[in-house]
Amino acid sequence: MSRSGYTLPVFACAAAVAALHWLRDRKPLTFASIDLIEPAQIAEIPIEQVAGLSENTALAITRSDPGDNLDLTKNTPIWALVEWREQGDDAVIIKGGEGIGRQLNADDKPAIYAYAQRLLKENLQRLLAPGEKITVTIILPEGRSLAVRTSNSAFGVVEGLSLLGTTGISQPLSTPDQLAVFRGELQNKASRFESLVFCIGENGLDLARKLGINPEQLVKTANWLGPMLVEADVLGVKEILLFGYHGKLMKLAGGIFHTHHYLADGRREILAAHCAIAGLKSPDIQVVFNSATAEAALTYLKSLDAATGSDWVNQVYNAIAETIDVRSQEYIQSHSEKGTAVTVCGSILFDRDRKIIVKSKTAGLLMGKLC
Repeated sequence: MSRSGYTLPVFACAAAVAALHWLRDRKPLTFASIDLIEPAQIAEIPIEQVAGLSENTALAITRSDPGDNLDLTKNTPIWALVEWREQGDDAVIIKGGEGIGRQLNADDKPAIYAYAQRLLKENLQRLLAPGEKITVTIILPEGRSLAVRTSNSAFGVVEGLSLLGTTGISQPLSTPDQLAVFRGELQNKASRFESLVFCIGENGLDLARKLGINPEQLVKTANWLGPMLVEADVLGVKEILLFGYHGKLMKLAGGIFHTHHYLADGRREILAAHCAIAGLKSPDIQVVFNSATAEAALTYLKSLDAATGSDWVNQVYNAIAETIDVRSQEYIQSHSEKGTAVTVCGSILFDRDRKIIVKSKTAGLLMGKLC
């Protein structure tokens, strides 16, 4: 069995609790008891270090443990700086320090989202006497360097990581046990529908619902697109709409059917190759190839279109979408015991603003049936 762990907000909260405990009792905690809220259970989180920095300030450190998950934050330190204060209405104010990303689309607010805010405030407020007030600053010393290896910037979060999630439990989405869960959901829905929509993550699921697709026909795949496609074909699913963020889904155009960045990437090579085939000039291909993210490359292509009146985005992404369809069919066929593919695939790619960039021809036909 794969081992689940906890999400980053839980470790940030544990460090804050330990720092507050030191301020009150001048004693270090070995473990902090955290009410996860979602789910309703208590987690005992080990505290690595605690130090008083002054009469009114303390620092505590925990270390991330997401369980048997392919998570780049595994073993990264999380610091919480807690300070007594007298001013302000809120008992607990939460700030983002070094390594916590900034949200470009939300006035540069720290990327500490709703669950993390609630977790910190509810656990800390229980430890405060009436009238007591604290400021908590969460610091991820390795956050800035780790963020370069994520798609955070594609979704408007820069200079660090997010305290993200809707639960305290970190499920190993990239392990075989989790694949079994996804396959179970697929088997259930394949018995009821001939057409299904595969979404890699929550962004795709949310956007698909907003477009009017029946939620019962949505299947989450995480990074297991290859085995899920083969399973759908075995189950007799006639049509699959692949619906995903372009920086993930385009990997299929390069024959990469497990999309976790730990295993393979290839995005810039895939984009640059399709730009070359479309006839883009060599200096522009080099800019695309050297772009830090797929989103940055897309932005550059858009700027070329705006400056020259060209249509590179449409040309390049249409070619990528059609290639995804072809490679998906080939993948299913090559893994089929029958040597033929029953399932037809179409693909839709969207950008960081959840705006659709392109629909393949097959996807356009499928959307007409699904919506």
